Amino acid sequence: MTTRIDDIIQPEVFTDYTIKRTMEKSRLLETGIAENNQQFDDLASGPNKLAHMPYWEDLSGEDEVMKDEGQMAVGKIEAEEDIARKHARVKAYGANGLSALLSGDDPMGAIAERYADYWNRRMQEVLLSTLEGIFNGTGMDDKVYDITAATSVSDENLISATTFLDALQKMGDAKDELTGVMMHSAVENYLAKNDLIDYIQPSEGSPRVPVFLNKEVIVDDGVPYDNSEKEGVAYLFGAGAIAWGNGSHPNIQQTETYRDAKAYSGEDVLINRRIFLLHPRGVKWTEYNLARNPGTTGSTAEEELPFPSNAALEEGDNWARVYEPKAIKVVRFEFNIE
Repeated sequence: MTTRIDDIIQPEVFTDYTIKRTMEKSRLLETGIAENNQQFDDLASGPNKLAHMPYWEDLSGEDEVMKDEGQMAVGKIEAEEDIARKHARVKAYGANGLSALLSGDDPMGAIAERYADYWNRRMQEVLLSTLEGIFNGTGMDDKVYDITAATSVSDENLISATTFLDALQKMGDAKDELTGVMMHSAVENYLAKNDLIDYIQPSEGSPRVPVFLNKEVIVDDGVPYDNSEKEGVAYLFGAGAIAWGNGSHPNIQQTETYRDAKAYSGEDVLINRRIFLLHPRGVKWTEYNLARNPGTTGSTAEEELPFPSNAALEEGDNWARVYEPKAIKVVRFEFNIE
């Protein structure tokens, strides 16, 4: 008997391990920007493609002066709902017997070990597409601070301590709730050269963490940046701004192995499926347009998918603000660098 990949990978254990490692490595969770709990996991595992999250609006209206006759007016509290869209993604990797023979190593073991890093990168891509979409959506104008200039750039157009504080002010008296910022590496480099980035080391042997004006920095080159125009974007976040749920379904095998014995040297394939929520709290999904852009993998024409692609997430028509602006813990800051 020969040991195969399905002998050493137990699907349930591998799935749990991959999800756990993905979350451990996620800077979104480390900074508290994304929040994962059992409620979000249950929503991601529930029926239908949408997850409804009802909430009570805050109390409003003027108070009344007490008097000795008549009756006071009785106000009411109203219910609204935030709506998240489930995601379902899949990826398979394989290796044939000759790859192991000629490399003298275990390519399938390397694939299994790197799945968590792969999903961590892909989740961050989903988030960046989501952020692009919500700021193209309805009611988000008050959450954008744009100081870019196409020509004659001056200090008032540059990202700096002063202009960053102005961007924070988009949250008004709730600005202290913003705890992190996501930016392109070119922007982080520019700030570092201007002595505006501090680097802290949480523990011995751990990587340094960049901090800008007491806000932890997440560096990702997927954040919009135009090198020719020297225009950048930064996303300012508060704790729990993003709801993260890891879902499952009894009829969907999240991890499977497959062996093609007809391949000359044999080929092992490891398949990983993910069902999840990654939702900006307070901006609901409207299910307006799920069309995929022409030219994407597997299609040369627009196609409506059962779950949103990254291109669909970037469609502003799919999003609408439901929380009051200050309750949405995300601000988009657009600026120049020299």
